[in-house]
Amino acid sequence: MNPEKYTYQISWSEDDGEYIATVLEFPSLSWLDPDRAQAEQGLLNLVAEALEDMTESGERIPTPRKCL
Repeated sequence: MNPEKYTYQISWSEDDGEYIATVLEFPSLSWLDPDRAQAEQGLLNLVAEALEDMTESGERIPTPRKCL
């Protein structure tokens, strides 16, 4: 499964003073970074690792949300 097919959002967190990247299909995953692009890339890498682990352990992989 390609991690780039999921639904990502990057926004500024005043509380943390950094950008926070989140992914709709994996609500427990997020990534903080002072650089917006690095926040996105960090989360993409984390999702890729999660997908690899889930595949190896036989867990159900979330289906990417379809855009309208």
